[in-house]
Amino acid sequence: MSESPGLGEQALNKAAEIGLSSQLDEVENLDVNIKTDPFKMVQGQVDTVQITGEGLVMQQDLRMEELEMQMGNVAINPLSVAFGKIELTKPTEASAKVVLTESDINRAFNSEYVRSQLQCQKIHINGHSRSIEPQHVDFRLLDNQKIGLNASIKLKETGETQQIAFSALPKVNINGQTVSLENVEYGEGEEISPELTKALVDQTSEILNLSNFDLEGMSLRVKQLEITPGKLTLQAEAYVEQIPSA
Repeated sequence: MSESPGLGEQALNKAAEIGLSSQLDEVENLDVNIKTDPFKMVQGQVDTVQITGEGLVMQQDLRMEELEMQMGNVAINPLSVAFGKIELTKPTEASAKVVLTESDINRAFNSEYVRSQLQCQKIHINGHSRSIEPQHVDFRLLDNQKIGLNASIKLKETGETQQIAFSALPKVNINGQTVSLENVEYGEGEEISPELTKALVDQTSEILNLSNFDLEGMSLRVKQLEITPGKLTLQAEAYVEQIPSA
């Protein structure tokens, strides 16, 4: 098998790149690399499918710095190839890596979608029910596998601004699809409102929830989460029922 892709592989690569791009709000770079040979393709067999991407923006303003996905022994409908499509005849599993930067997560926190989610909530502070309006959220990836959050929250009814700061340890839940925060430690001063802190903790978990990164026909399950200063790396398994194509 030659290193350069054949015409059939090129056509499928392009179709898959267009199909995946159509599900994203922004794409800096996206490559699909399908490896097989014409004889196997006619029999409906593909050796490997590799997807790599940079600067991929999902809905709700969630951006991935990097995406890598690798699947092997993929069974396809050979007739679909004639139409430039990759139609799987049975689901396949893949390994995946997603990298988020600190600025990616801050972008999500300060997006209109997350702000509206928080503004919908009523929080009890000092015995009074208050509507909240996030002014600014500063998210940090720390060097001890922890995340840090500093938030300025305006109380609509009184106009006063409250500062909230905490650090926590993100843990992947046993189902591999959600991330919860453990060992929450508060910053300077005492906790203003347990409900307000919980709302921010829940929103952090929601942003890190891997189902946010699911594309049509693909679902991810986190196996491992690693934090280094400024970068969050998620190692995952992917269950692929279909590869989107043009």
